[in-house]
This record gives sequence, structure tokens and C-alpha cells, in this order.
Amino acid sequence: MPGPPPPLRVGFESVPEALVARTHLVDRLIAARRVPVALIAAPAGYGKTVLVRQWAELDERPFAHVTLEEGHDDPALLARACAEALNLLSTDEDAVLGALATMGEPFVLVVENAHILRARRALDLLAAMIEQLGPGCQIALVSRTEPRLAVARLRANRRLVELRASDLVMTRAEAAALAKLSGLELDGEALDLVVTRTEGWPAGLYLAMLVAGEADDPEAAFTSFGGDDRLVADYLREEVLSGFRATEVEFLTRSSILGRLTGPLCDFVLERTDSARLLKTLSRMNLLVVPLDRTDTEYRYHRLFGQMLRGELRRGEPELERRLHRRASEWYEQHEDPDRGIEHAISADDPERAGQLLWEHANAFISYGRNDKVCAWLARFSREQIASCPALALTAAATQLATGNGGMTEHLASAARSALGRAGSLEPAASVLEASVARDGIVRMGEEAARAYELERAESPWRAVACMLMGVSAHLVGDRERARGCLEEGGRRGAAVAPNAQVLCLAQLALLALEEDDADTAGVLAARAKAQVERIGLKHYATSALVYAVSADVLARLGRVEDAQRDVETGKALLDALTDFAPWYELECRITLARAALRMSELPRARVLLAEAARGLQQVPDAPAAREWFDECSAQADAAIESFGDGGWALTTAELRVLQFLPTHLSLPEIAGELFVSPNTVKTHARAVYRKLDASSRGEAVDRARGAGLLVSHAD
Repeated sequence: MPGPPPPLRVGFESVPEALVARTHLVDRLIAARRVPVALIAAPAGYGKTVLVRQWAELDERPFAHVTLEEGHDDPALLARACAEALNLLSTDEDAVLGALATMGEPFVLVVENAHILRARRALDLLAAMIEQLGPGCQIALVSRTEPRLAVARLRANRRLVELRASDLVMTRAEAAALAKLSGLELDGEALDLVVTRTEGWPAGLYLAMLVAGEADDPEAAFTSFGGDDRLVADYLREEVLSGFRATEVEFLTRSSILGRLTGPLCDFVLERTDSARLLKTLSRMNLLVVPLDRTDTEYRYHRLFGQMLRGELRRGEPELERRLHRRASEWYEQHEDPDRGIEHAISADDPERAGQLLWEHANAFISYGRNDKVCAWLARFSREQIASCPALALTAAATQLATGNGGMTEHLASAARSALGRAGSLEPAASVLEASVARDGIVRMGEEAARAYELERAESPWRAVACMLMGVSAHLVGDRERARGCLEEGGRRGAAVAPNAQVLCLAQLALLALEEDDADTAGVLAARAKAQVERIGLKHYATSALVYAVSADVLARLGRVEDAQRDVETGKALLDALTDFAPWYELECRITLARAALRMSELPRARVLLAEAARGLQQVPDAPAAREWFDECSAQADAAIESFGDGGWALTTAELRVLQFLPTHLSLPEIAGELFVSPNTVKTHARAVYRKLDASSRGEAVDRARGAGLLVSHAD
């Protein structure tokens, strides 16, 4: 009968003491005791041997143990090793098979390193041993790779219980227990980080605990822990890569730049023709190559293994690494996967190619709520690289426009034009971006947008933006019919290719409808714009402020006060996020929000918004329509003050405009110059402010106004 199992060997001598008991896996093995074959197959470091030890301790059956070495590929030597483990008198192959058939008491024969068996006669002997097993007896195959047995047939006939790498990964609770045994107290975030980085690979977790235990800040050590750490890299070289042919290692290192691996992709990037076959072979060898489907089509490398391989490539063939990334970028561009194409172009340190791909897809990314992703890609380039590459500079300008930073939009568009010159396919887009901030006035904005519209190709998304700018310009100068035509065209063009421009066209058309007392049309347009913003993820864009302002105005007219209030808050928050943005845009937002506030009887908020709008009005002197809106809204606010009062703080709109300048260093005559009124008028309004706020000085008036929420936060 089998004797007690001999000591089990592991890659790390201290791992068995550190690993927690994995009773849930042992329970699965014991529950399948009537199945003749137990297969425990996983790469090095997954605790296979430790699991077998724990199984032997908990299973009532006796365990015999065989650790195979290269010589056991000889069937005679394999038979002898099995006979000795089972305490058989004869070591002949036939005798071993006969003994297996006649043993009355159930047992488990553990065959460790089953991946060593390659010779057909040795494999045939193992298969015959399986067939001769009596009831309750099992052969447990512990292997780093898929054994060369008829595993599929055993599985189909329900004669096999399997534990693979996915079963052997350590859970979060087991990782916490391992950390505690290592003397580490980890918070939840650090624990999640290390489990994610190691993908639950037991050896990786153990090594991570070693690294953290030697660090002054253990939790911070996990942040930088990866496959390129010396301990991990050394282990993987010795336990995983050793024994493989140089050509296989070369394939692994060179293909490691790819996140998802397929045969055609690897063939193209590595310039070979056998990648699919090799990937399938490597995945069957459990070489930390993870299949991503059940058709042997896509694979990936284990996170730590991939990092180690990339480190090897970077040290050994740095120039080749860049060339491989460029070829990968070409592949993904050809297969319409811009994200990966851009990623590999950046990794190839190829600003021109990355810029070309980024600019080609920038509008689509930004228009569908992915501005942060584009900004993250751009952050991997230096300022000099961006400024010297027109496509990168224009992409950066477009991201700044989406975030509402007018100054940076203008600066980057100007940098692109300087690098580009006045000719080239990118020049119209540069004109649109420069026009969008309207530094030279509303009329000039419309002219520049019209010129860019004519130069831009018909299918370009920037034509939609140009239409929007032309429509705004026409609207603000009073040409409503031309405005309507431009805005409707911009809405149609932008629906598919530039929804961020489309929603602004819809919002502007809603303003036009309100101006014409067509509340029904305005309601439909405002609802469409808001629904589109929220559907495609533009709600956090500062440039969506006008959409919420218009929606608030329409909802307030309908008496839907709570809904209008929410949109006012959202619109105001987005408006406050704008930085040095287009004056016309901020002006429209403030006047529209003020109208909504008046309809909800929020007079103090309306007056502050109007005071802000008054200052912005001076920056768009060629926008008579905006002046009309402002005067009408101001008159409504003043009428409200006269009719209902304001709790003793009844500052008129004109007085509130003067109040906004009091915290500044400007003298009263200088304030008059800013407001385009006489110094005596400003002096009169200032005295009225002091009187109504019960203040005896300019400083006291400012303090009281701040306490009442009447001052604009950025007026200091």
C-alpha cells in the first residue's frame, strides 16, 4: 500500500508557510474522488504543490507521490518510479498495471511535473494506468503545461476534474491573509491595488509582500510594483522562460508590446507567418498566456509577465521596440481601431504619426465625451513637441475649447498656424478654432468661420462648428434669417460628426425661437439639446453651459420651477468653469440664466448675473441683439425691484454694475471708462450703493455686499 507522501518541493521555500489554506479548492478535489484523473495545471508560482500537500492532509485516502524528471520519459523508468511510490514489489510495466487493477483500498497517486512526459510510449503507459484504476482511486497530474494526454476525451466522458490557473488565483481575502502573515497591515485600497497588479498570482503576491516588507512605505511600494521589478523578473526568467527555445523567447518579448494578441496582428507586427500556431502552442503550455475566447483567436499575457517581457525588449532591442510600435499603429489604423493606433504611435515616440491620428479622430473623441482621454494622450508629449507639430497643436486647441479655456485655445491654434503656415489641409480648422474665441469681435468671427467653411472639405466636422459660429454671429448682429439657416445646417451636419456643435446650434435656435415668442419650438429645441448632451456624455463640459441655461429659461416659462432650478445650478457651475472664454458665449449664458432666475423670483441672483453680463457686454460692441436682450432683462429686474422691493437692499441694475468694480483698484473715473458712462453718473450710483447698504466707506460697502452675495467672486 502507498506510504506517506514525501516532502513536496516548491519554487519558494517560504511560500508553504505563508500561503493560507485553500480549503475551497481541496473540497472540490475531494468531492470528485470518484473521477479517475485530477488535473492541476498552471504556470509556475500558482501553488500547485502546496495545494496537493493540503489536499493530502484533508483527504482520508493515502497519497503516493512521484516527482518526474527528464529521465522519466522512458516508460521503464516511469513504471519503476510509480511502483516505488506505491510500494510494489515488481517494477515491470505490466506488473504496475496489474497492481493498479487489483488494489482494493482507494488511494491517490500524485504525478508531479507531468509536463515532462513527451515520449509516446511513456504517455501511453500513463493513459493505461488511468484506465486500470479501481473505484475511488485517482491519478493527480500536476503540470505546468497541458499534458499530452487525451484530456478532451477524459473531460467529455466526465473522467476528469480540473483546476487551472484561473482557479488557483488568490482571492482578495486570501491576499489579505497572506499580507497579515507577512507582517503587513494593508488598507482596502492597497489590497485591491496589489491583487489587481498581480492578478492574484500567488508567487507574484508573495514577491509583492517581500518588496513591501523591505520598503519604508509598504503601501506606496505597491504603486510601483510590476513585472519589471528585479525579484519578479528574475523569478520569471528562471521558472518560466528557462527551457524554452530562443526563437520562442524572441516571439514572446517582441509581441509583448501588444495588449491583445492575434495571429494576423502578430504576423504583421513581427513580420512572420506562424504566429497563430505559436500562440496556440504557448497557451497550451500555460506560459502565462491567457486565451481571451474559446476559439484560439485572441490572447493576452499575464500583467506581470507582459511587463517583464517588455522590460527585456526595452533593454535588449530599444530601436526595434519603437519600430514594432509603429507597425502596430499602422495595423490598428488599417483596422479602424484609433485608440490602439494612437497608443502605439505615442509609444513609438512618433509625434507626427500620433498627431495625424489624434487630429483625424479628435472631434469624434471630444464630441462624444472623451476629452479627458485625448488630454491624457497629449500629456505624454512635451510642450515643444506639441507646438512644433500642427496636428498635435490643433488637437490640444480643440481639447481646450471643450474645457472652456479660451486663452489656451487661442494660443495653441496660433502655434499650429505658425508651424503650419497659411496653407495646408489643417488651415481651415485652425481658422475655426481661432474664430471660436472671438477676440476680434462678432462680425470678424462670422467672417473667419465663413472663410474656413468654404476651405474645409465637405464631410469635415469643422464645417458644423463653422456653421454654428456663423449662425451666432448673424444672430447677434440682428440677421435672424441668415442665423436660422446657418444654425439649422450646423445642427444637421453636427448630428453625426460633431454633436458638441450640434447641441449649441440647437440651443441658439431655441434662443431665436424665444426671441420670436415661439415658446413651443424653443421647448422642443432646448429639450433635444439637453437630451443629446446627457446621452453622449457632454454634461461635464463647460461649453455645455448654454444648453442648460436655455433649458432653464424654457422650463421656468412653463412653471417647472424645480427642474428649472436644477438646470440653473448646472448651467451656472459650468459657466463658472469657463476660463477667458469667448465673450459672446459667456454673455448669452448670463443673460439667459438671469431671465430664468427672474421668472423664478430669484431677484438677487438675476441682478448679479446681469451685473456680470454688463461687464461682458463691453467686449462685444458689435452685437446689438445682445444689447437688446440685456436692456430688456435689466428693465424687468428693475421693475421687479420697484414692484416688490428687495428686503431693503434694492440696488438697481446700474448700481449693481458699479458695485462689481468697487473691490478693484480702479478709481471712480476709471470705472466710468470701463462702463462707458460719465464720472458723475458713477459717483451718483456709488453714493446710492453706500446709502442702500448702510455703508460709510467703499471698503464697508464691499464687505456688506459680499455678505449679501451681491458680488461676483472673480471681481477682486
